[in-house]
Parts: sequence; C-alpha cells; structure tokens
Amino acid sequence: MKKGKEPFSVVWRKHRSKYLMIAPFGLIFILFTFLPVAISMILSFTSFNMAEMPKFIGFKNYIDLIVQDDIFLIAVKNTFVLALVTGPLSYIMCFLFAWLINELPPVPRAIMTLVFYAPSISGNAYLIWKLIFSSDTYGYANAWLMKLGITNEAILWFSTAKYILPILIVVQLWLSLGVSFLSFIAGLQTVDRSLYEAAAVEGIKNRWQELWYITLPSMKPQLMFGAVMQITNSLSISSISIDLVGFPSIEYAGHTILTHLHDFGYVRYEMGYACTIAVILFFIMMLCNVLVQKLLRKLG
Repeated sequence: MKKGKEPFSVVWRKHRSKYLMIAPFGLIFILFTFLPVAISMILSFTSFNMAEMPKFIGFKNYIDLIVQDDIFLIAVKNTFVLALVTGPLSYIMCFLFAWLINELPPVPRAIMTLVFYAPSISGNAYLIWKLIFSSDTYGYANAWLMKLGITNEAILWFSTAKYILPILIVVQLWLSLGVSFLSFIAGLQTVDRSLYEAAAVEGIKNRWQELWYITLPSMKPQLMFGAVMQITNSLSISSISIDLVGFPSIEYAGHTILTHLHDFGYVRYEMGYACTIAVILFFIMMLCNVLVQKLLRKLG
C-alpha cells in the first residue's frame, strides 16, 4: 500500500536541525525579497506620494505606463539593446577569461583573477571612462583621434545621443566580470581531473572537445547561476548611465527602465507609479531567466 504523508510534527522531529540551519536564510529572504516584491505589487495599483495614504486606482498606473509614457518606451528599447548585447557577450567573456585564467599556476591565477574582478567592485570605475571620453582635448579618445588625423576637433561624447549607448555598452562589458566570473573559476576548480584522463582514453583529442564534452556538462550549476546573474545585471543598468551621461541623458539616449524607476521613485516620489515600473521589470527578469534556464537545460 502507498504510504501517506507523514505529519509535520514527525517531519519536524526528523529534520529539525536542517530547518534550523536554513531558518536565517528563510527569514532574510522573506523580509528583504518576498515582502518588498509583494508590497510593490500592491502599491502598483495605488496612487502613493509618501505624504498621503495610498489611494487604490486599479490598473491606471499600468495603462498610463504602457500607453501614455513615451519615455518609458524609450527606456524599454535602450534596456533591451543593452541586455541583448552585453548579456550574452559578458556571459561568454566571463567563462572565456575564467577558462584561460584557470590554466595558470596558483599565484598568477590569483593575481589575474583580482585584476579582472577589481573593476566590478570599484565604486568609482566610471571615472576612468569619463577621463577617456572627456569632451575636451584632454580626453584620451579625442587626443588620439586628433593625433591620428581622424577628426579635427574634440567630439562631445556624452552630449551626442548617437555615442551614448555604444559607450554604455563598452563600459558595462568592462564591468561585467563580477560574481559570474568568480563562480566560473570556482566551477572549473571543482571539475574532476580524472574525467579528462578517461576522456583521452575514449578518444577525446583536443581542448575544445574536452571543453564541450566534459567541462561544460560538469559546470551546469555555475553556468546556470552565471546566466541568472548576467541577465539581472544587464537588465538593471542604471548607476553607470547616471554617472557617465547625466540624468536625464541627452534625448534620453542612456535612459533605462531602472533610471525611469529612479526618476519617479527618488526624484518625483510617485511611489505607486515607481512600483509599477519595478513590477514590470521584475516580471521581465523572471521571464528572461526562465527562458535562459530552459535553453541551458536543452543544451545540456
């Protein structure tokens, strides 16, 4: 006969220590992830300016955002361009550099890991790019272009709409070797070396075959985690745009969904509308993560 489910009291007695170990994480997750998302969803159906009590207005915020807010549509376009370019490229870069660095001896590997990871944790990394693309002749980009005779005058990089998005893409790629990069290095360290010896006996002849048939299948958890992190980072670009090209940027060329949320949440204090933007961004991220995870499972 099929056994019924055990009562919770019995399960608790059997696995009490495990529940207690995950309790701190569960509490933090509920307080700082689940509750904020739930509250944002509720507030997205209200008019709330932080000075008065929220007033329920139904789907008005969503209708206004999608139908009447032209700036939001520009932000969506910019966000998806940045995500479609920087997301896959940064993911490939993270793995490629991790794979190459992993072949080095321990000390050079540690040094190179720090060199590549440092920009992602530097709070003022954008200052380097402000100097490179400075709009006067002291900027490195302008100085070299004028020295090579490509241009006769300084280019206003951050004041010309057509240059803003490409610059943001370059800077975002430079900053993208972060947590995913470290997780890939950690994953490469855990691959069982005996698998490569067995594969050589079975007919694996070169490093590319080792990568495809052994390394990648052995790193599925790290590859999945890296994909989630890169999607999240590519869809949440904000501070780089604000720091480099100002807020708002020229012709909203660097405007993203997150900077649009920043505008209504921290500048105008229209929190109901800002929560609507946050909810839509949340579901976009969830959808992209689900699609990428399914793709990676099929490839595996």
